[in-house]
Amino acid sequence: MKAALLWKLLERFSVQGSQFIIQVFLARLLSPEHYGALAIMMIVVNLANVVIQNGFNTALIQNKDANDEDFSSVFWLVLGISCYVYVGLWYIAPHMASFYNMAYLVNPFRVICLMMIPGALNSVQLAIIRKNMDFKKEFTSNLVSIVISGFIGITCAYIGLGLWALVVQTLLNTTISCFTMWKVVGWRPSFIFNSNRVKVLFSYGYKLVLAGVIDTLYGNLSAFVIGAKYSSASLGYYARGNQFPAALMGAINSAVQSVMLPALSIIQDNKKEFKLLMRKSITLSCYVVFLLMAILAGIAKPMVSLVLTDKWLPCVPYIQIFCFTYAFWPVHTNNLQAINALGRSDIFLKLEVIKKVIGLSALAFAVYYYDDPISIAGMGIVTAITSSFINCYPNKYLLDYSYFEQMKDLLPYSILALTTCLIELLIVTYIDNSIIAMVLAIIGGTLFYVFVSSLSKLEAYMFIYEKIIALIRGK
Repeated sequence: MKAALLWKLLERFSVQGSQFIIQVFLARLLSPEHYGALAIMMIVVNLANVVIQNGFNTALIQNKDANDEDFSSVFWLVLGISCYVYVGLWYIAPHMASFYNMAYLVNPFRVICLMMIPGALNSVQLAIIRKNMDFKKEFTSNLVSIVISGFIGITCAYIGLGLWALVVQTLLNTTISCFTMWKVVGWRPSFIFNSNRVKVLFSYGYKLVLAGVIDTLYGNLSAFVIGAKYSSASLGYYARGNQFPAALMGAINSAVQSVMLPALSIIQDNKKEFKLLMRKSITLSCYVVFLLMAILAGIAKPMVSLVLTDKWLPCVPYIQIFCFTYAFWPVHTNNLQAINALGRSDIFLKLEVIKKVIGLSALAFAVYYYDDPISIAGMGIVTAITSSFINCYPNKYLLDYSYFEQMKDLLPYSILALTTCLIELLIVTYIDNSIIAMVLAIIGGTLFYVFVSSLSKLEAYMFIYEKIIALIRGK
């Protein structure tokens, strides 16, 4: 498991790091309106991908008895669904463009939707990788795809293709990843389709599909409202503000999610060991995430000014808001993966419905009483706190690991992270030079975080410290 987590973290951080550099170049060449248009199109594409991939992919990982017949059956099913969905999206393209009053979106939307087909081809390959926790292969394919697609995307932006540069880069990233993963994984589907086995997997997976649809609809609803009610530039600032913390959080969250589900599924019958592994995962991931989110929130203004130029400064409040929102994600992920590993996708679905009802109410409140994009984003903090309680609640009975026990474990880390963020904000407020402010804030904040962790002998810090010392000594 340790090697798997290391490879997954390496894959996520290398890919997200490369993506960050690529997006810096693209953001300097393109406008907020271009990113707003991309965000509008990706709302529909992301929703379609959930329907095509999510449920069966997770069902293959969770089912200890899944065999090649299951993998092949799912492969042909998701490929057929992806082609069917693409045809439907082709025909709705003019209606979507008309709704947003952006006639130029029709052809870019039809092209970017093609990414669903290689994504479907990849879904079973990814399930095999994650079931076997062989993340070295995912590292290879994803890094190759992001570098090649990024270079081509930047070239397209440089020669003045505008929105098409983002479309080309996004589509190529998925397509190249598909071809490289097809090569490195080596699995090929058999010409088999067992409807009875599909039904067994569907009985588990359909609840996850529904939960994923609900989650994706809700997750993109704020962007949908901002794009429809305000300007595409406002949506561009919102999307860009989300992108930085999402990239950092995505690297860690994806690693935890990919490793924890198969790891917990293996020990699902040993509740004591199950709880210990889950608790360690929550504390370690939160310890790292809290520091990263605190640093990013603190340096947001000089970072945007220096890296993206001043035209992107309106996205700074969004970055800071999303940092607080994403800080709760390790709690969500670990609790939900524990529920999935126990085979309780019924509980997973119920939780998603409850959370989204609360989230929709919060969004409606923000739109009605405040009517501005910042307030809409800010409601995400409220729903993140509420959702953490809802996600934890079932594990009080399933694992005897209650919300209050989890919050007690995380309280020292959250106080330390908030203090670190305040120190960084003070540094960047009183230093005008963006480079110096960023460097001092990052170094000062990190040293403070580590020093207090060491002084307090925080559990997560001591675990990481002992592992580093053991590696240095070759143990």
